[in-house]
Amino acid sequence: MDSKLSRRHLIAAVPAGLALAALPGTAMALNVNEARALIGRAIDEVNGVINSGTPEAAMFKSFEGIFVRYADVRYIAQSALGPAGRGANAAVMNAYVKAFQGYISRKYGRRFREFIGGKIVVTDARPLKSFFEVISVAHLKGQAPFEVRWHVFDKSGKDLFFNIIIEGVNMLAAERTEIGAMLDRRRGDISALTADLRNAG
Repeated sequence: MDSKLSRRHLIAAVPAGLALAALPGTAMALNVNEARALIGRAIDEVNGVINSGTPEAAMFKSFEGIFVRYADVRYIAQSALGPAGRGANAAVMNAYVKAFQGYISRKYGRRFREFIGGKIVVTDARPLKSFFEVISVAHLKGQAPFEVRWHVFDKSGKDLFFNIIIEGVNMLAAERTEIGAMLDRRRGDISALTADLRNAG
């Protein structure tokens, strides 16, 4: 994606809601206050990075650390890959997940860089189907505030977010489209996709 594209063009790939179709049921051990607290901590770190004044490369590294700490990286990566990953061996999938981690961190790190001088604030949280939705509002200089919604579950045994929805558009759905198209261009070769993801985002 061209980093100069607006955030709306970047993520408005598919209608909202498609990403939730493959979401399995999960036990509700997590509660709404814990989900809200998790995203509150993640947002505090994001706000700290975007207003730290550090160079872009250092910011991306920090965003990757936040992503690893607070997101279910493997679930997001596997969801983006879809059925193509079911027959892949563990080594191929592990390499893909690692490359995807860097790719998604750089991609959304560039979007968060656009928030410099602004901040994101958690405003609400609620149970939604088999997970929790935490609602936040991004306040940017010279722009009207807009919502950023975070979906949180504990499917892996740890409280993590697995989706971000910006103005009604799912990250999972957008990445499923993006990664699917990249894989098609490589004729289903996950290793070739992995190699390209290391420099993409």
